[in-house]
Amino acid sequence: MNDKNKTGIVSFVSGPVVKAENMGGFAVREVVYVGRQKLTGEIINIENDEATIQIYEDSSGLTTGEQVMGSGEAVSVEIGPGLLGSFFDGIGRPLDKLLQLHGKYIMPGTTVSMLDKEKLWDVTPVAKEGDTISGGSVLATVQETPLLLHKIMAPPDAEGKLTWVAPAGNHAGKETIARYINTAGKEIEIPMIQRWPVRTARPYAKRLLPDKPFITGQRVIDCLFPMAKGGTACVPGGFGTGKTVTQHQLAKWGDAQVVIYIGCGERGNEMTDVLEQFPVLEDPHSGRPLMERTILIANTSNMPVAAREASIYTGITLGEYFRDMGYDVAIMADSTSRWAEALRELSGRLEEIPAEEGFPAYLPSRLAEFYERAGRVLTLNGSTGSITVIGAVSPPGGDFTEPVTRHTKRFIRCFWELDRNLANARHYPAISWTDSYSEYADELSSWFCENIDPRWTEIRTQARAILAADVKIQQIINLVGEDVLPDDQRLTSFVAHLIKNGFLQQNSFTSDSCCSPEKTFRILDTVLHFYNEAMKLVKIGVPVSVVKDNEAVSELVRLRETTDSNPSACDELKERLTAHLRRIETEYTKETGADSDA
Repeated sequence: MNDKNKTGIVSFVSGPVVKAENMGGFAVREVVYVGRQKLTGEIINIENDEATIQIYEDSSGLTTGEQVMGSGEAVSVEIGPGLLGSFFDGIGRPLDKLLQLHGKYIMPGTTVSMLDKEKLWDVTPVAKEGDTISGGSVLATVQETPLLLHKIMAPPDAEGKLTWVAPAGNHAGKETIARYINTAGKEIEIPMIQRWPVRTARPYAKRLLPDKPFITGQRVIDCLFPMAKGGTACVPGGFGTGKTVTQHQLAKWGDAQVVIYIGCGERGNEMTDVLEQFPVLEDPHSGRPLMERTILIANTSNMPVAAREASIYTGITLGEYFRDMGYDVAIMADSTSRWAEALRELSGRLEEIPAEEGFPAYLPSRLAEFYERAGRVLTLNGSTGSITVIGAVSPPGGDFTEPVTRHTKRFIRCFWELDRNLANARHYPAISWTDSYSEYADELSSWFCENIDPRWTEIRTQARAILAADVKIQQIINLVGEDVLPDDQRLTSFVAHLIKNGFLQQNSFTSDSCCSPEKTFRILDTVLHFYNEAMKLVKIGVPVSVVKDNEAVSELVRLRETTDSNPSACDELKERLTAHLRRIETEYTKETGADSDA
């Protein structure tokens, strides 16, 4: 990086894009402070002696001739105890501190330390003097919240022998936690709070296969379109189809120890709702406040677009830090469409040649850069951690052929498409079972078969086949009515109705809001048990109306609610269904003399 004392001169201002002269000694991606208000910016291009800077704040009032001062470092975040339970803006400034300093509006040129360096933490040393350390070695621990033990690690490039480790007790965030002699014989200090550039991925030892499921508690996902830990998914949907609510459900019930929610360009009222709800939500696994394992990054639609562009990198960098401790991290980015719109606005002001629908030609590479930082890995210290990334996409008018949705599909392996017709029918989650897909299903099938039930794959495959067959049957019904259908198709349509309304639908305000894989299997197995046994009767001529005419059959659609209060409800209902169908079979064979094994 450059000499911090060197200064440039502003020569051009266009909203968040600024050009400055006399910038030959500066570096691309360096943080600079622009004008008399010292607006925070980042150099994105240098040509000869002129640099292009994107400003992360409101540039109103900035004029040509004002000075540009360098910082000597790239856009970075502070990493250490104090991150959990915090609210940050797109470039990592704590919103609660900004509220205390300036009230409801962020004043231009405001710089606030991301973490409280004066706060005392109860430190427990893990390493000791004389130990040999390398990148990622755990030096000490801090019980940051009741839900998470924070591990203070050596920087990734550290290598040498410890000469001193802070003793057990209270230490401020600004203090040194350890010192070591590196391979060059120089003594290096390791602070409790460190810094890391957001656009640089943190290193790891090895990437692992995505063969462990990310359990979400949502049956349509866990059963039909499962997600792997360290996987990538997108939730595309038009306005009002439930993207934000779906991500809230995944944040609350998802199988992750740390949740990072990035509100990227969303409406202010939505982010206000998040900021109000998350602190009072209860972590279902512990009964503690959910915020004790959550970080919120808010960059609303009226905030500077350049900071919106940086917000997802801030979030994923914090995720990598907790991943390196050996934790499973879930990142919710809502929404990447707004992030892409920020790229488009900046690109337009830079006068770059636009690609499709005005987006810059590098949109796909930026999307890939973000999603590729997900993964389940073996960390530098030998533990296993993961980052699962779930990005919401807001295609204008619900058009899934627009560039952001189309390019996102190239870099993700789970596609949970939200259907407006389902949302209008109040069917939630409104995830389409015809247009969604998961490329992790085959890799995860062995885990489900070993840990839940050996018939998991068989049951899942049959349910998807019934739903697919029902799509064609519904087309026939719409044309000529249900009465002309043969009984086997009428039974398939009826069971598809049971699956859609009694299995795939979940109410987020009841105990059915989260469903374990065991319960998921039991419900679907009961429905398909009825289907398989009923189909045998239909094939020997029993009318489907007779097969359906029983109280036990009507209870299938309510099984999702009754199972919680009575864990054996599925087994009891299966016995009653079997008795009902056997009684029909006996009566029918007596009346007609038909062969029940035909």
